[in-house]
Amino acid sequence: MYTVTRHEASVSVTDYIEGYVDVPVFLKACQACPNYNKVWSCPPYDFDVLSYWRQYKTLRLLASKITFDEEVLTKEYTKEEADAVINKVLSPEKKKLSDELFLLENKYPGSVSLSAGSCALCSNGCAKKDGLPCRYPETMRYSIESLGGNVGLTIEKLMGLKLEWMEEGRLPHHFVLVCGLLQK
Repeated sequence: MYTVTRHEASVSVTDYIEGYVDVPVFLKACQACPNYNKVWSCPPYDFDVLSYWRQYKTLRLLASKITFDEEVLTKEYTKEEADAVINKVLSPEKKKLSDELFLLENKYPGSVSLSAGSCALCSNGCAKKDGLPCRYPETMRYSIESLGGNVGLTIEKLMGLKLEWMEEGRLPHHFVLVCGLLQK
């Protein structure tokens, strides 16, 4: 159904902020998302995002490029069918990346991972909707884009990859899941 290739890069946080982070632009994009102000891993935050980045020296980027087989690419999909394929593929690949990042956090004390996309720990919905604290603060992680990072530019300039988008009825040739490890 698909193959996965792995890509990695490292950049100083100072250089990453300078070349790839634009908090106002990405905050505006986040406001259009249904998770905005409804999920603890998504904005608005009660902390200064740039100060969060500046706690760290290095950003180690990890990406999984998920390339679909020809049989998947030639088929036309309804929205529901496409969503089912995406969930079947992206969820387990995202979990693999998260598990790897948690191992790296243990290996490098003081580091923290950045997830590939928004948090999906709570199967019955985030507690923030009910005005409650995060149920899993020890494992909830922010994404690069939620902290103002331009993932498209990041993978293009630092990893030599390009994002592809779905067209109506068709899956893209590939998806790219991007996450990272912030190190002190």
